[in-house]
Amino acid sequence: MVGANWPVHLERNAHVKAQRRYDGVDGPRVVIAHDYLTQRGGAEKVVLSMSRAFPDAPIYTLLYHPAGTYPEFADRDVRVSPLNRIPVLRKHHRAALPLLPAAASSMFVDADVVVTSSSGWAHGFRTNGAKLVHCHTPAHWLYTTDMYLNDEGDGLKRALLKVAGPPLKAWDRRAAGTVDRYLAVSTMIKDRIHDVYGIDADVLPSPVAMRTDVEVEPVGEVEQWATGDQPFYLCVSRLLPYKNVDKVVRAFAGSDRRLVVVGRGPEARHIEQIRTPNVALLSDLTDAQMAWLYQSCRALIAASYEDYGLTPIEAAVWGKPAVVLRWGGFLDTVVDGVTGTFFDEPQADSIAAALDRFDAQSFDPQVIRKHADQFTEQRYAERLHEAVDALVAR
Repeated sequence: MVGANWPVHLERNAHVKAQRRYDGVDGPRVVIAHDYLTQRGGAEKVVLSMSRAFPDAPIYTLLYHPAGTYPEFADRDVRVSPLNRIPVLRKHHRAALPLLPAAASSMFVDADVVVTSSSGWAHGFRTNGAKLVHCHTPAHWLYTTDMYLNDEGDGLKRALLKVAGPPLKAWDRRAAGTVDRYLAVSTMIKDRIHDVYGIDADVLPSPVAMRTDVEVEPVGEVEQWATGDQPFYLCVSRLLPYKNVDKVVRAFAGSDRRLVVVGRGPEARHIEQIRTPNVALLSDLTDAQMAWLYQSCRALIAASYEDYGLTPIEAAVWGKPAVVLRWGGFLDTVVDGVTGTFFDEPQADSIAAALDRFDAQSFDPQVIRKHADQFTEQRYAERLHEAVDALVAR
């Protein structure tokens, strides 16, 4: 057994289980680890869900940029590496790549179980306890480089990875070997973990924290688009090359359909240049404004190469269907003809054709909402608690 002698058998009592705090007294001492908290994305939402499942757990991370990530982290106990003293790295974490293996290896976490959210670094943190990793993906920049980097703008990164790739892969595989149990966010990532590390992982879908019993606030720039028979489509994404948001924008050019894009990233300038008047580009919205967009949209649309299809589930909470690329995590989170429809290529003509098919279909909002129920935070927390208890009881 790892750690203190708390009464694990009391887990059989549902009331006692609800009272356990996983703080080293009422349960094993749990600590949360994550690569870096410098942006707003699905992985960072998962960390927030982890912190609600383990409210006493501090969060260890390499870099923390409060202004760049979700404001809820300001209320958490976030502990950082020495790299965080360098301001430029907090804002541009990719610039820290040559320093991250040593920084990750130097992070020591004192815990009975480290519950880790990782797609590259936090699985390498050292600990005197057990290590549970919820893996978003083995590092894209090591194992799916062609998809992750833009041929036109990432020549320097490619050159760097050509030199640094072999030692980084060696470090990464050693780090994976220190993990007691892997959980994969999707079936595709389960397969990738096996291919890269030779490790068998169980699938644990990332949770969706969004609820309908929240305040909603209209977004003034597009409020008028929510009325009438053709409400807008919604695309929520980081603006990175492999997200293919530019292809979605081009699919709406010359049509009477309207599109709202919400996101930030290096592709923002390009998307602003190519968008037509029926496309709005927004960023830095509040939770209440995002809730209004999901509530008001016709459907969610995404052409990205996703390891886990989060945004269709967020839309499903509101009973809204999705039009998505038939690839990766979307295959786990969208049911064709029931909660949405697929297209086969992330190209404007393929997306436009899918929108035509979507217009000819009908979807039941109640069925879509029921589909979203399997991805709740409550179910996610229960699975994490079970995984932690299993590691402690071994």
